[in-house]
Amino acid sequence: MTALPGETPGTVGTDTPQDTVSPPDTGAEGSAHADAPEAPGATEPPGDAAGAGEPAAEVSGPEVSGPEVSGTDVAAAEDRPAEVPDAEAGRADADADAGSDGVEDAPAEESAGSPEADADAVTADGTAEAPAVPELSEAQAELAAQRELRERIEKRKAEKTAPIAAGTGLSGTAAELLAAVRAVESGEKSGTAFFDSPAPAPAARRPEPAATAAQPPRASVPAAAPTPQAASPEALDAVRAVLVAGGAPEALARPAVGVLGEQAAELLRTDPWQLLAVPGVRPEQADGFARALLGDGCGPDDGRRTAALVGWLLERAALQGHTALDAGAVRAALAERAVGDPDAAVRNAVEEGVALVFQEGDDLEPDDAEAADGEGDEEGAADGSGLAEDADREPAQVLLGLDRYALAEESLADGLARLVNACEKAADWAEAAAAAPSPSAAELIRTTAAAGLVAHSGGEAARAEPAALIAAARSLGLRALGATHSEDGRRRLAAAVGDPDTAVTLAGLLSGAQGPGRDEDGALALDLLVVLDAPQLDVENGAVLVEALADGARLVLSGDPGVLGSAGAGRVFADVLAARACPQVVSRTPDPGPIGELVSGIGIGELHQVDAPGKEVVIVPVRDAGEAVHRTVQLVADSVPRAFSIPAEETQVITVGHGGAAGTRALNEALKQRLNPGPGRFGGFDPGDRVVHVPAPGRAVPGVVRSADAEGLRLDCGGVPVVVPQERVKSSVRHGWALSAHQAAGMRWPAAVVVLPGDAAQGLSRPWVYTAFGRGERHLSVVHGVDQALPHAVAHIPAQERTTRLRPLLEALPTPDAAS
Repeated sequence: MTALPGETPGTVGTDTPQDTVSPPDTGAEGSAHADAPEAPGATEPPGDAAGAGEPAAEVSGPEVSGPEVSGTDVAAAEDRPAEVPDAEAGRADADADAGSDGVEDAPAEESAGSPEADADAVTADGTAEAPAVPELSEAQAELAAQRELRERIEKRKAEKTAPIAAGTGLSGTAAELLAAVRAVESGEKSGTAFFDSPAPAPAARRPEPAATAAQPPRASVPAAAPTPQAASPEALDAVRAVLVAGGAPEALARPAVGVLGEQAAELLRTDPWQLLAVPGVRPEQADGFARALLGDGCGPDDGRRTAALVGWLLERAALQGHTALDAGAVRAALAERAVGDPDAAVRNAVEEGVALVFQEGDDLEPDDAEAADGEGDEEGAADGSGLAEDADREPAQVLLGLDRYALAEESLADGLARLVNACEKAADWAEAAAAAPSPSAAELIRTTAAAGLVAHSGGEAARAEPAALIAAARSLGLRALGATHSEDGRRRLAAAVGDPDTAVTLAGLLSGAQGPGRDEDGALALDLLVVLDAPQLDVENGAVLVEALADGARLVLSGDPGVLGSAGAGRVFADVLAARACPQVVSRTPDPGPIGELVSGIGIGELHQVDAPGKEVVIVPVRDAGEAVHRTVQLVADSVPRAFSIPAEETQVITVGHGGAAGTRALNEALKQRLNPGPGRFGGFDPGDRVVHVPAPGRAVPGVVRSADAEGLRLDCGGVPVVVPQERVKSSVRHGWALSAHQAAGMRWPAAVVVLPGDAAQGLSRPWVYTAFGRGERHLSVVHGVDQALPHAVAHIPAQERTTRLRPLLEALPTPDAAS
């Protein structure tokens, strides 16, 4: 099946991914980037249910009080992270249910098959005789495994002393940017060779204010959605032939060539399980494909199968935010998929380079390493004294991860340490701090003057503090800029600073479409970069961003720790805060009004009673999903415009997932029929339709359809014209009157309608509720059908942890200026 645009493959039903391989935290909010499974029990079709004919709930109804809110049913299935193009059609709903199953569908970590396992499987099938191998005792096998582990540890320790090729595991735009920087550094090419527009003339590192004003960021230009690299007709024909021979759909030919390259046909013939690398393909389907091509020559412990399964499990883990997984979870997931020897499978995957193995606390002393190898203490083992010592020692955690995320985390950690240690700490910004508009802004300015890396946390109102910092730095003649997650955030930041040239989107900055360009050394021409919406920063983009900053530049990561995390793998902001790798500034500026009071309470796990004399917060009780859809349409089309003079196009509907009877699909269909009916003559869209465009996995850009022609579908995305090629429309554009909370993160609207049907209760968590309820500036309506699940989620279901390596990497690096 294919995930809709904006949905992340692997957990497509709801917004919040249920990570089945993470430590069990059933209600917890999953990692922010896989769309969670659809909430179970959504059986009612959208439309009028009981009560649908009653008058629409008026916004001027009773005020929201604590008891009313806590007693209402506002539980929504957790918001899945950002979206992924429509690469996995047909599997979205199945994955939705599987997302909460447990280890089976969640990424797990240790289970690739080894050569020995392959031989055993083939022999068992009777198709080939495995060469005789001497049978090892359990103790011998354990010792051998420990020796191998020690060798890998020693090798990694040796590698740490050598220069690190930071970022070498990145791909796509990230890899191209890194290649550009390195080409410039080596003198192979000039600093302007890699950019579409000419780089600005080299500027002094500390320009005068006039010079700063003369360096406006490049204006946004009409952008075309990125298209996959064209595959040759010959390669497509060859892959189609292999797919047909294996009983697989021909429609997989293009994505297979996109993932596996021009040699995809030969790869699939020799290793059919490579089909698992294609988004949307599940192990059962790959197994059937392999049986059709190989016949009896394959078995469940075939090394090709187990290696592919390990890679698939780790990729699914990345969709749920993990950059690594516990090896035990991987082994358990492999066992669930009929792998007879998960240990051998994991070893084989590591040997084949499918996964990397890490051991937390792997810098063992020689004596410890010898003990880990099982050597040198035979007497202790004989009398049991060694066992007592081992019992007191906490076992080291072994993690498995994909090289792209491992290298990105290591590159990011090194880059952050470079910024911390290379910055000039003697800057005198006292006068600028004294002129700051608030005490928290003054503290942020003083802290940034004395540090190369700063973490700033606070709610929506606290965004004024980074704006004050940018204005102060520019008044001192520094090249300062703010980067946000969304175009809406960019506009709000520019308005707060009072200068449209001071704000860009992070995607625009990294792609070169926005921002000041590069200096003569290929680095971003900046002295200070403030990244707002920092919780939305994933590890790969974080590594690219830090690599692009010059020595001596300052970086401020600013955001609200309570919101949902990034759509991509990693938890950069949370790991930086937890590692205390730099000075931290916590805003003391509260969010104003009844909505701010309600959201602030949710952030600490309390669902407060709030006074809303102006009906800023309204609860609309519903009995079922059908009624929830009916009431939502009434609120958007009638009640909110009449009571608040907020037009329908400025009201955003937010729900818990894409599937179900009150998910984004059902709500968008109902809202289109009411607000912009039409035949959908442009691939299902009509001029005036509100849409969400997904130019890359994890990025959701709201827009409006303007027209269509031979070049593709033409959108207006926040004032920026975008052309989506015809072949990309189905996979990267969908209607956008209703969004998931992950898609809405980093944006705000004058009014928000949060829909919590009864079948969404299992997906609720504190971060989901916090994020969804905080999207409305003037008004929040809650279409409530989850009863006590809402207060329970707020009080008892915190964010689900992601397994990452950035925090220990930051803690291990020398950062003399880090906060204690």
